Amino acid sequence: MRENKINWNYIKYFKLKEFVCPCCQKSVISEELVLKLDLAREIAEVPFRINSAYRCQKHNQFVGGVKDSSHMFGLAVDIACLKGVDRIKILRGLIIAGFRRIGIGKTFIHVDINSSKPNNLWLYEDK
Repeated sequence: MRENKINWNYIKYFKLKEFVCPCCQKSVISEELVLKLDLAREIAEVPFRINSAYRCQKHNQFVGGVKDSSHMFGLAVDIACLKGVDRIKILRGLIIAGFRRIGIGKTFIHVDINSSKPNNLWLYEDK
């Protein structure tokens, strides 16, 4: 995988550091993903705090990510979300921005653009 070549001057709401793997300090995040997130954030009118973005294989294993996680390809992020009203605003922004793979957890919203996986909306079960 190659390092990211996004022109961050055109991104209004996010910075590269939000998309860096905490393990290896690399970022191989998709420009399409970041542009769609920026649009979704504009629409939602609430801050998006990125919990997890690009993950190297080692970090993905450490956090218990699935073997073919879209995070490892720079195609997914998890957005922190604790308030019901913010959750609705974030989901609305994501859907209007064109996201079609969305997972809703108790404390986060997973969103990705991995075209090798089916478009769907799902709920994470509490563990």
